[in-house]
Amino acid sequence: MAKMKKQPRPKAQTPKGFRDYFGAQVTQRAHMLRQIAEVYHHYGFDALESSAVETVEALGKFLPDVDRPNEGVFAWQEDEDWLALRYDLTAPLARVYAQFRNDLPTPYRRYAMGPVWRNEKPGPGRFRQFYQCDADTVGAPSVAADAEICAMLSDVLERVGIDRGDYIVRVNNRKVLNGVMEVAGLSGDDKDAERGIVLRAIDKLDRLGFEGVRALLQAGREDESGDFTKGAGLGDEQAQIVLGFMQAKRETGAATTARLLELVKGSAVGEAGVSELETIATLLDVQGYNADRIEIDPSVVRGLGYYTGPVYEAELTFEIKDEKGRPRQFGSVSGGGRYDDLVKRFTGQEVPATGVSIGVDRLLAALHMKGRMQAQEVGPVIVTVMDRDRMADYQAMVAELRNAGIRSEVYLGNPKNFGNQLKYADKRSSPVAVIEGGDEKAAGIIQIKDLVLGAQIAENATLEEWKERPSQFEVPRDQMVAKVREILQGQSK
Repeated sequence: MAKMKKQPRPKAQTPKGFRDYFGAQVTQRAHMLRQIAEVYHHYGFDALESSAVETVEALGKFLPDVDRPNEGVFAWQEDEDWLALRYDLTAPLARVYAQFRNDLPTPYRRYAMGPVWRNEKPGPGRFRQFYQCDADTVGAPSVAADAEICAMLSDVLERVGIDRGDYIVRVNNRKVLNGVMEVAGLSGDDKDAERGIVLRAIDKLDRLGFEGVRALLQAGREDESGDFTKGAGLGDEQAQIVLGFMQAKRETGAATTARLLELVKGSAVGEAGVSELETIATLLDVQGYNADRIEIDPSVVRGLGYYTGPVYEAELTFEIKDEKGRPRQFGSVSGGGRYDDLVKRFTGQEVPATGVSIGVDRLLAALHMKGRMQAQEVGPVIVTVMDRDRMADYQAMVAELRNAGIRSEVYLGNPKNFGNQLKYADKRSSPVAVIEGGDEKAAGIIQIKDLVLGAQIAENATLEEWKERPSQFEVPRDQMVAKVREILQGQSK
C-alpha cells in the first residue's frame, strides 16, 4: 500500500500586497474616521454602507488607463454574472442611487467609509486593500455643491489635527482643460488616445516637473531605468498651449481665472469652466475660506476619466524626508470632483453629482509625522495574579476598575513567574499594575505600581532621585480605584 503523502503546512504570511493591522493602528484609524464622520454629519450628510461586492458591469470601466471593465479588480464568475470586490466607493454610490432613487431625497447627500480592493501591482506603501472615506452629493447641478465639498474638506483636515498652513485645497475645472484641448486642436472622438496621454502627463507634474511633462506631451520620455513611455505626439505650438494652462496660476484667484479666460478664449466649454471657478471662489470667500486654505490651481486635473466639471485635491504642504533623506512635501491625501455622467450609465438620464474621497492610510501617516498620533496607544491597567486560587478576588478588582470607566484586565497567563506578568504589562504598554498578595490581602492593603514613572526612573534617574520618586504605592484596598485614577491623570498631563 502506497504511503500517504504528508500535506505541507500552509505558510503563515499575508498575500502579496495585503497587510494586517494591529492594536493602535486599528483604534487610531477608527478614532480618525469618527472625527471625519462628525464633520460630514455636521454638514448634513447621511451615512451609507453599501455592499463590498458589485457586479463588474456596475463598476464600469472607470479604472486607470484601461478599457476592459474587469481589469484591475478582484473578480470571479458566478452563473452568468461577473462579480468583483468594489474598486472604490463612488461606483457603488451610482448603483445605489439608480436602484433606490424613488425612495431617496434629491439631492441625496451621503458619506461612506470602508475598505476597497484593487488588483494592481503592489509597491512600497501601496497595498491592494486600503480604506477610503467619501462624501458625495447626488442630484445637485449647482457648483455651490462643489464649493461646499471643498469647505468641508478643509474642515475635516483641521478637525483631525492638520494645522492651517500645513495644507491647501486646490481647485480646478475639467471644462477649462477641455477648452484648452479644444484650442490646442485635441477635441473630437478621434483624439481620445492623445487626450488620455495629455491628462496623465499633466497629473504627473509634481513628480516629473514641466520638462518631464513636456516630453510626455510630445515624443515621449525615458526614465532613469531606461523604460520609454510613448508621448501624445503634440507639436510645439500644441504642447505650449497645454503647458501655458499648467503655468496659469497667479498670485490671486482673480488673476488666475483671468489668465485662464485668455487661454480658452473662443471655447464655450472652457469659458463656462472659468465662470464656474469664479463662482466657487466667491462662495468660499463669503464663508471665510480664503486662499490660505483653498485656492484655484490649474495644475489639478485628477486622473479618472469620469470627472466632468470642478475637480479638487487636498495637499499637505509640510516637509518630510524621502527614503534617501531628501526633503520633500508630503503631498496629496484627498481628491474628488464633479461626475455628472456616472449615474447615467444606469438610468439613461444625466444626474449631476460631486464628491470627495480621503485616503485614510495616507492621512494617518501624516498625523503620525506631525506628532498628532502616538506610535503605540496606552494599554490597559493590569491586575496581577499572585495566587491563582484567589482568581475571584482579582476578577472583583478588575470589575471595580471597569465600572469606574478604567480600561483594565486580569493577567490570564501562567502566574507562576511574577516577572513575566510585568513583562506582559510592558509589552501591552500598560500604565499601571495592581498587586495583591496574601500579606496585602490579610492587611487590607494593595500595591499599585506606576509603570510609566518606573520606566522613566529606571532609565534616567540617579539613585537619590529614585529614592525620592517612588513608583510603587501602598494604599488601603478601598482606595484602589481612586489611586489608579490619580496616577492615570498624572500620566496624561
